[in-house]
Amino acid sequence: MKIVILSKGPGNVSTKRMVSVAKERGHDVEVIDYLRCYASIEKNNPLVSVDGVDLNNIDAIVPRIGSSFTRYGSAIVRQFEMQGVFTTTSSIALVRSRDKLRSMQLLARAGVGIPKTVFSRGMNTNVEDLLEDLGGMPVVIKLARGTHGNGVVLAQTKKAAKSVLQAFYLMDDDGTNILLQEFIEEASGTDIRAFVVGGKVVASMQRKSLDDDFRSNLHQGGSGTPVKLTDEERKTAQKAARSMGLSLCGVDMMRSDRGPLVLEVNASPGFAIEEVTGRDVAGRIIDYIELNAKGKRRRDRVGA
Repeated sequence: MKIVILSKGPGNVSTKRMVSVAKERGHDVEVIDYLRCYASIEKNNPLVSVDGVDLNNIDAIVPRIGSSFTRYGSAIVRQFEMQGVFTTTSSIALVRSRDKLRSMQLLARAGVGIPKTVFSRGMNTNVEDLLEDLGGMPVVIKLARGTHGNGVVLAQTKKAAKSVLQAFYLMDDDGTNILLQEFIEEASGTDIRAFVVGGKVVASMQRKSLDDDFRSNLHQGGSGTPVKLTDEERKTAQKAARSMGLSLCGVDMMRSDRGPLVLEVNASPGFAIEEVTGRDVAGRIIDYIELNAKGKRRRDRVGA
């Protein structure tokens, strides 16, 4: 098969791993910077090109779209979808997963456990009402489009919460979307990353913050160890991925007194989990492509 990995960083660990595994299995694989791609839109002829060359006869794409380029990257993925190319992450699932508010709404509607969350936009909102609705201090304050633990602050007091909200609101003249969440004290700066491929959890690790940082994200210096999921945690991860329409994702959740609570569903998870757990995540992704991409373009064109 001909597989294209849409990535700005051909030297990234995740990209290199997938390229290596795909080539070992005899596939023709290429890494293409999606920001260099452009779409030609005309009747019955959706094209994606890069450097003046049309990208044809592609069986599957693996989008590794950076959060800062979600809008453009998802448009390129959508153009491939119009050609009938199989994608491990659909354009619509990519867009919805990058919006924390929309993600929380979809998870809640699907019956997935999440920390209690309130949404605010603009300084006209009564902060006292928001904090009371969450049950008091401390609270976690998030930018709706933050990533890698950035744009996430723990406010211990009402005064601190008001200061953080004011600072976030001033970042954008049009009004910044803010999420406030209850603080899960019993999690003690620890969360779980479950890597889902094709609806199944293929690897899982526990991440713990260093020092007194409540964020356990590895990009913030947290450490990871292998962890065995409970049946409830495994089902929660699978349900969260399904509710977002993501076949390939990382589901981040906390262990709480009322069961697993999902914090985020990441549409482009890193591969640090391979080193931590020893699991062949890249191999499972190529397995998934081999199982689902063969003949897809032909079937889609016949049924068009």
